Amino acid sequence: MDTNLIIEYAVRVVGVIAFFIVGNLIAKILAGWVGRSMRRAKVDATVSNFARSATRALLTTLVVISCLGAFGIETTSFAAVIGAAGLAIGLAFQGTLSSIASGVLLLVLRPFEVGQVIKVAGQVGKVEAISLFTVTLDTPDNRRIILPNKQVFDATIENISFHKKRRVDVEVGVEYGADIDTVRGVLAKAAESISNQVDAPAIVLIGLGASSVDWQVRVWVDADIFWPTKELLIRAVKRELDAAGIGIPFPQMDVHLDPPKA
Repeated sequence: MDTNLIIEYAVRVVGVIAFFIVGNLIAKILAGWVGRSMRRAKVDATVSNFARSATRALLTTLVVISCLGAFGIETTSFAAVIGAAGLAIGLAFQGTLSSIASGVLLLVLRPFEVGQVIKVAGQVGKVEAISLFTVTLDTPDNRRIILPNKQVFDATIENISFHKKRRVDVEVGVEYGADIDTVRGVLAKAAESISNQVDAPAIVLIGLGASSVDWQVRVWVDADIFWPTKELLIRAVKRELDAAGIGIPFPQMDVHLDPPKA
């Protein structure tokens, strides 16, 4: 047997073995990095373990195919089979893969975080969990809503608790006979009665309605006391208007009947 041929194959075998060991080590490191990244992103443990295992299996498969190619074995058929299998799986799980992609984007872009209150896809709730497939919300009346990531990512997301302070708006209409300056003073007194404000209140004349002069009372408070403050402000506005003798009109309709024709 040709000594040079033996040496050539021996060197090739050693090189392939070294490549396999190094490739397998890199696959293990990258798979571990994927798992740790998903755990830091607070992804469900089952999902993160699956992603780690799938990453390592995919990279190891690529290493094995590369090793076979080093021995002159035709790997085109392997690549074709893997590509066809990937296409079939992609078509079968099109919706699921779309949710996975949306979940990855949600985890990367971070439009909201666990613990924040959001409004999305017609639902309002506190974010309980963000997984690779779904977003879990708990509503104020203690209902659990689970939304697919694709539906969340494709919708307009309102992050209600993103900022530390919020503005409480209370709109009220008063009778046309009331003096404008007097009404402004009464509403300002109602706004100033609210404690724990983080900015100056504002009284804004917003319009002339069909049966009332419309005002808006604006108060800034910490976001975590928004709803109690809104209730207190509505109560204060009503009490001050009553004390000042200023009425809050309601819509009325006058019906005129024509006399019957002779």
